[in-house]
Amino acid sequence: MPRFAWRHLLGALGLSLLFAASSLAQTSSLEGDVKDENGQPLVGGLIKLERKDIRGNYQTKTNKKGHWFHAGLPLGTYKVSLEVNGKVMDFADNVRTKFGDTEKVDFNLAEQKARQVAAAAGVPLTQEQARQMTPEQRRQIEEATKKRQEQLGKNKALNDAFNAGKEAMNTKNWDGAIEAFNKANEMDPKQHVIWGSLAECYVQVANTKTGAEQQAVVGKAMESYAKAIELKPDDAAYHNNYGLALCRFGKMAEGQAELAKAASLDPQNAGRYFYNLGAILVNTGKAEEAYEAFQNALKADPNYAEAHYQVGVYLLSKASVSADGKVTPAPGTVEAFQKYLELKPTGPFADSAKGSLQALSASIETQFSTKPAKKSRK
Repeated sequence: MPRFAWRHLLGALGLSLLFAASSLAQTSSLEGDVKDENGQPLVGGLIKLERKDIRGNYQTKTNKKGHWFHAGLPLGTYKVSLEVNGKVMDFADNVRTKFGDTEKVDFNLAEQKARQVAAAAGVPLTQEQARQMTPEQRRQIEEATKKRQEQLGKNKALNDAFNAGKEAMNTKNWDGAIEAFNKANEMDPKQHVIWGSLAECYVQVANTKTGAEQQAVVGKAMESYAKAIELKPDDAAYHNNYGLALCRFGKMAEGQAELAKAASLDPQNAGRYFYNLGAILVNTGKAEEAYEAFQNALKADPNYAEAHYQVGVYLLSKASVSADGKVTPAPGTVEAFQKYLELKPTGPFADSAKGSLQALSASIETQFSTKPAKKSRK
């Protein structure tokens, strides 16, 4: 063959190879894993690949591991659909393939089922989602939607009753609040917040009663607190309120146990729970027990200003007076009042603390302010 012919043949062959390489370079691949409604690999699922930018259709099936793969696809944008028994179960739209990388598209029918449940719970379906469902699936969703609407009607009545109770509490209409909360409990006895609110109302009513009548209301309050705690045992506020109610109506040991439980559940606010106990004990004339509670409050929170003041008040009662009228405070008295003034120089007990310090000794410095004192010059 003449030399020029070989040159033309080689040139044409080179050009042909160039086009072939160029064509090969423009292909891509897609793959993914498919799981059935039980989360197991779906075998034999039909995967349809519909090219959207330029018309083209391809398909493959999942293997025994639920995996599918299709190579040699032109670069482009695809709609990837999963069909089972001739029905589209799920799809991914606008999937763009990439040169050199395999784009992954997974399907999980368990998640698809969860989406259907969400739709039944009131989340609107798209037209495409509705089209993909069987008549039976649509019927189930319609029934579930109807039930949900009925439940929402009950919830509205429940919320109305609860809100009415709260409004009555705000105006101190305790009897009206009790009636509303009991109505709410009849609709749903599993709401701890209703039982807790009902207990507070019974405590307020009990404060206005005496004798056997008071005891009957107290019993209802305790039952309501116990029910709230049964439904939400980790709520420190319920234990705190229950404990205070127990202490207020004479059950000191049980009350202290509940307050200690509140402190263990909510260590950050343990100082407040012990302080509340001390306040109850002071009001019932149990000064020694109250002092111990205030000390426990300070152990939990050394900067609990009010607890320092109450400790000072208790120790003030332990001051000794000599025959010539000189007052000798019990150890720690002055420090307790001073600490309170340091923490809350303009607090509600500030004037009382300063007055106590002045009464103890005219030499005690009582001028406290929010600004640090200036150093005196010699």
